[in-house]
Amino acid sequence: MKFERFVAMRYMLKRKGLFAVITTLIGVAGVSVGVAALITTLSVMNGFQSDIKEKIIGAQSHILVFGRMAKDVYPQKMQAVEALPDVEGAAPNIYGQAIISYRGQSLGVIIRGLDPKQEAKINNLNESLTEGSFDAPAEWGEDAPPPLVLGTELAMNLNLFVGDDVVLISPQSISTGAGMFPKMKRFRISGLLRTGYYEFDNTIAYAPLADASDFLGLEQGVTGIAVKLKDMNKAEAVAPLIQQAVGYGYAVRTFAQMNSTLYAALKLEKAVMFIILFLIIAVASLNIASNLILLGTEKLRDIGIMRALGASPKMIRGIFMWEAMMTATVGIALGVLLALLLCWIIATFNIVELPGDIYYLTKVPVRMDLWDVLAVIGGSYLVCFFAGLYPAVKASRVHPTDAIRYG
Repeated sequence: MKFERFVAMRYMLKRKGLFAVITTLIGVAGVSVGVAALITTLSVMNGFQSDIKEKIIGAQSHILVFGRMAKDVYPQKMQAVEALPDVEGAAPNIYGQAIISYRGQSLGVIIRGLDPKQEAKINNLNESLTEGSFDAPAEWGEDAPPPLVLGTELAMNLNLFVGDDVVLISPQSISTGAGMFPKMKRFRISGLLRTGYYEFDNTIAYAPLADASDFLGLEQGVTGIAVKLKDMNKAEAVAPLIQQAVGYGYAVRTFAQMNSTLYAALKLEKAVMFIILFLIIAVASLNIASNLILLGTEKLRDIGIMRALGASPKMIRGIFMWEAMMTATVGIALGVLLALLLCWIIATFNIVELPGDIYYLTKVPVRMDLWDVLAVIGGSYLVCFFAGLYPAVKASRVHPTDAIRYG
């Protein structure tokens, strides 16, 4: 064992005096609590972010191709997209705007046309149904209005239930002998769904592809293609390839671009929380610095003797830096273990019960990320290293004669 490390370990394990022991324990405990708090908080935030992303992507797709396509064009475009090696599946998509009217109440909604069978290739929207289905029940008969599926929040706002008839009003006008009139069509509610993302559940109405195309005047065409990738993290890299496959008359956007505001807010929130909680570790490092200053005063005579026996100032600095880093190592190790315990407790037991009608989940989600843990460990070591610099330099500058005389 190197001389510096050997002496530092003896000083750490064999401190004299109750006050010296307490300051050492406070330094270790401060780092432990700071590391545990930071890792636990980041893990909870990662859990919420992952949950939000799953809800958004579960109702959308990894990549959307925007642009009107005729009925004989979009099947060819879908084949070209599905031929790419990173693409798992593609489905036709229609997005449009309308006003939904029911018993004197009216709300603006987004009409989304889809084929339920093909939609299953790109997301889990079918699993979000809480009542009914995307298809019209057989008992409705052939003369029944086309089916329409609403989000639970939208249905609640209009007091709608499965089987109720509503009228959709298109912003596009149609010309008649009496002048221009808005296009209207009757639909019947065939199901309700709950994605868990309020913006979707409160603003989107889902209709069969053919009926949505007819209502929006697309002549059995679509407004784009939804794409699912084998690895969603490759969306930015695959988007240019999809652009080449469909041609440059269409817009290709990833899920991150379509929800850029939300994702930017989540990243900013995580970064700010990291900085705020990292201050706890910075404060704890001051305890390490004060502990080393106390150690330098306590071992002043020993420092003088070591210098007289041939120890260089570099060795003295090494002793104090090893002392600082060993204290940091014990604190960080205990902090990581404490964080693992806290994350397990939060994930296993329903300690904090969330209102399900607001968050669509009743238990706090936890997801530990290896890179976050490594960043906390590396940052903690760095802060503790700088905290030990001043006491180490100060101790190395002590003159051996004065240290022996006044120690």
